[in-house]
Amino acid sequence: MLNKIVQKIYTGWVILVFSVFMIILLPGILLPFLMGVRYTWIGYNFLWLWSWIFSQLTFIRYELYGKENIQRGKAYIFVSNHTSFLDIPGIRLIIPGEFRPIAKKELLKIPVFGFIVKAATVVVDRSNPESRKKSIEFAKRILNKGISMLIFAEGTQNRTNEMLQPFKDGAFRIAIDTQTPILPLVVIGAGKLMPPGKLRIRPGIIKIVAGTEIAVNTYQPGDVSLLKEHCYQTMLGLLQEHVTDLQPVKS
Repeated sequence: MLNKIVQKIYTGWVILVFSVFMIILLPGILLPFLMGVRYTWIGYNFLWLWSWIFSQLTFIRYELYGKENIQRGKAYIFVSNHTSFLDIPGIRLIIPGEFRPIAKKELLKIPVFGFIVKAATVVVDRSNPESRKKSIEFAKRILNKGISMLIFAEGTQNRTNEMLQPFKDGAFRIAIDTQTPILPLVVIGAGKLMPPGKLRIRPGIIKIVAGTEIAVNTYQPGDVSLLKEHCYQTMLGLLQEHVTDLQPVKS
């Protein structure tokens, strides 16, 4: 009974930290996006600050590996697994500079956070083929400006016992079409601290691992499945190499 009460108090604290500092930093995040592409990097610096504060005050620690594999100023398509809402702050901490995630439209409904999603991401309605097409075209324009993209290749949070779900084609088709290298990321431990679809959070350690870039210059438009399998096996190898029985930190 006591554990459940502590659990609820801690979960409430995490939500409070998430919301309060999102509101405090909201002008610094949103205003640069209203001022044009030249200033959007400022908004991403504020997002980095929010991610760092969130980690420090919630006792959810992000251990970052492979940062040296990411070349600052170079455009990538970051391809990541997705296990929890807690993935996002850690991914922001490991990626230097700005990038544009592809986000599902449901995130627009989250109070305050929805404004940031609208400004800082490429929103897609997966149930609408026309929306998917427009999002892909917008993603290509972003990459052509030298700004990286972040795509969760599984398409949704992993609710299975498998390390990875099957990948969607989108990230790999865009990579080949724009000749943008892929940078694989894996998140380990977030799903244990905040399981998908549940408002139950525990403190602990989350690993974010950046692999080495995957060049796409040898892939042709018909090779989407080959590139997808290459990335899948690379990320599976990173997970198998780094996964451990991460135990929650006692609060």
